[in-house]
Amino acid sequence: MRFYETCGMPLRYATCALCLFFCSLAHAADLPFITGCDVSMLPTIEKSGGKFSDNGKPGDAIQIMRDHGCNLFRVRLFVNPSSDYASTFGAVQNLDYVRGLAKRIKATGAEFLLDIHYSDTWADPGKQFTPAQWKKLDFEALQQKVHDYTVSVMTDLRDSGLTPDMVQVGNEITAGVLWPQGAVLNVPPDQQPQQWQRFAQLISTGCKVVRSFQTDAHPIRIMIHIHGGGKEGMAKYFWGKFKLDPADYDIVGLSFYPAWDDSIDYLKQNMADAIELTGKDVILAETSYPWKALPDKVGLATLQWPQTPAGQKQYLNDLIDTLHRAPGDHGKGFIYWYPEAIPIRGLNIWRQGYEALFDSSGSALPALDAFSRHG
Repeated sequence: MRFYETCGMPLRYATCALCLFFCSLAHAADLPFITGCDVSMLPTIEKSGGKFSDNGKPGDAIQIMRDHGCNLFRVRLFVNPSSDYASTFGAVQNLDYVRGLAKRIKATGAEFLLDIHYSDTWADPGKQFTPAQWKKLDFEALQQKVHDYTVSVMTDLRDSGLTPDMVQVGNEITAGVLWPQGAVLNVPPDQQPQQWQRFAQLISTGCKVVRSFQTDAHPIRIMIHIHGGGKEGMAKYFWGKFKLDPADYDIVGLSFYPAWDDSIDYLKQNMADAIELTGKDVILAETSYPWKALPDKVGLATLQWPQTPAGQKQYLNDLIDTLHRAPGDHGKGFIYWYPEAIPIRGLNIWRQGYEALFDSSGSALPALDAFSRHG
């Protein structure tokens, strides 16, 4: 039987859609408040000599963040990435890499969020490149490949004792996924309905596979992640067009970057719109704020918090307050982007490390104290 003939999956993975729906509601209902971090680059930084400390005491960066209250760590995964940091600006995370980092995360008792980029390199609003080995597939074969690849990843992690607690099916997918077949950006008007449908089919395929791996003992929350959490009307635009079975996912993820002119007022409205349109919880899947101003001031002219360690901490506290005020208590937390981005000789570090949660010497910054605010 072809995979799309029973709930979008092979018979051995097929589950009653109604059961999946109520199961997803039950698992979403007990979602704790997340104060998380994306630590995907940490092993590379450590291998290049990066050291971390807290109050002058050297330590493991994950454990330091955990001790400050971080309760979830995100790790990205690429299909067949290059191992050359310089050529990809850090898109080096293959399954072996993810497995090793997930073991460290699980050992601390924190939750593990797997961020599946269905690409060999960065997937975001401006690029969703189909993996090189998948490019010649027609749509049906591509959908099957998404299914088979997701099964292989989830099986590997489950059999390694590393089943994720949360999974992003795609990364910042506002403009579609697996271009050109799943693209919805710059599509002729007469092709838009078909492209949005195909886009949803590809994402649904991945979601249904992930859902099939959850158990009563180990629920897996599924996130659909878009960018532009602080851009006017973004949530209403996306969820007005993207039609996905509510049983397929549990969480709406939004990116929110004040340094890229994201507005906290628009964030409040986008959260309210996403909650109203989907009925789901909202997590800020990516956010950051500078503890020190970049010399060129690019993107920093309108920031409303000081670009200091104290200003960075105040930003997170205000962000947490905003999340707690979301309608229906559906604001369920945030994930800090690249907290380990300390300057390392020989590596091109994002934003020169000025939006990390550790200073240039690797010492924990005051903003980490905000991570204990789970209630």
